[in-house]
Amino acid sequence: MSSGKSLYEKVFDKHVVKKLPSGQYQLFIGLHLIHEVTSPQAFGMLRDQKLKVRFPERTFATPDHIVPTSDQSRPFKDAMSEEMMCHLENNCAENDIKLFDMKKGEQGVVHIIGPENGLTQPGMVISCGDSHTSTHGAFGSIAFGIGTSQVRDVLATQTLAMAKLKVRKIEINGSLNPGVYAKDVILYIINQLGVNGGVGYAYEFSGDVITNMSMEERMTVCNMSIEGGARVGYINPDEKTFDYLKGKLYSPTSEEFDKAKEFWQSISSDEDAEYNDVIVFQGDAIEPMVTWGITPAQSIGIKGSIPALDSFNDDERPLIKEAFEYMGFDEGQEIESTKVDVCFIGSCTNGRLSDFKEVARLVKGRHVADHVQALIVPGSQKIKVEAEKLGLDKIFIEAGFEWREAGCSMCLAMNPDKLKGNQVSASSSNRNFKGRQGSPTGRTLLMSPAMVAAAAICGGVADCREVFAN
Repeated sequence: MSSGKSLYEKVFDKHVVKKLPSGQYQLFIGLHLIHEVTSPQAFGMLRDQKLKVRFPERTFATPDHIVPTSDQSRPFKDAMSEEMMCHLENNCAENDIKLFDMKKGEQGVVHIIGPENGLTQPGMVISCGDSHTSTHGAFGSIAFGIGTSQVRDVLATQTLAMAKLKVRKIEINGSLNPGVYAKDVILYIINQLGVNGGVGYAYEFSGDVITNMSMEERMTVCNMSIEGGARVGYINPDEKTFDYLKGKLYSPTSEEFDKAKEFWQSISSDEDAEYNDVIVFQGDAIEPMVTWGITPAQSIGIKGSIPALDSFNDDERPLIKEAFEYMGFDEGQEIESTKVDVCFIGSCTNGRLSDFKEVARLVKGRHVADHVQALIVPGSQKIKVEAEKLGLDKIFIEAGFEWREAGCSMCLAMNPDKLKGNQVSASSSNRNFKGRQGSPTGRTLLMSPAMVAAAAICGGVADCREVFAN
């Protein structure tokens, strides 16, 4: 019988403090990330119980959800946002927690700040009061979102009570065709397995397609593991991982890096590791994907038609009917040429420098359709500076895009960037839930940054492979 272990098992076992009477495990959290939305109440609970932050050097903070991307002068115009910002600043100062400060050019989306500073490393257990913490699994870590009471627990004890997950290996073999991106890969996986397919699982992404991805592309895939129901999504670390981490602010240096690399290599899944499930996909079967409904699983390839109601199981049909009614689509309808009003490129899914380089390459010399508002929002202040050094901002502005300050922006309705009325949005973010982008009747179509760029140029959903063919 095989004695090999997956990365998930190895890292989980190394962080177990003890097994609890409930059958759960008390798990040590190596890195804790916080932001302004889910941390104020947690700090309040600590004060009420007269507790201190146990290991402040293991917690790092950044504001992101509520930060405006146009006028960032303080105080923020929105009183609630300003109050949340002040709470974060005060709580970090009182507890000696590092805050990535806007005034110092350090701020950004929490799941972009961790990797770009070298905080996110292989073999870690990472938690954050945000569901898309799975992003950090791209580095070979176990990373997951937690609720506010759990944020309190980590602050107070640096541990959490956790049950062990099953592990599903997802192989994507072969290669991707031109015009198909990491975002299309994860949307395809969610489409195939469903939004509840990963419940109770950690997803291990592997295969030639994953191996050939850059670290930023891998982050995109792991980011949306949670959209497929998985608590954790990860990729085994390799030389790309190690090269990415070299020279980062919090990465090990010189001899310490070599020692760390030896450990990082040791926690990769064994060749004879056993999995609870293995699923194999072929990369060349994936085309540019677009969501048509109100969950990330309700998607089709750009050349496809919205499926018929009777193609779904009986228990799925009420949600499908709800999606048809909310989105205004009919079964059998083609998604291509659907008019869009707003185009958003950014978020913790696709707000990185490589995303912007690709979009700039595609849109240079073209222009956004007259009726479209198009926003490009960097995921961090560092990314904004780097993009401007490359002149990407000039390309975007000349093409009719709004080049904004760093923040979560139109991924969710916690800042001024929101849909109005029943506008249709082409978005590179991660969720298309009802009201997600700020309007209770606004409609969101998820797609890759290249597909959002194509929609912006054409004024409607379009195949990026054709729009940017020349």
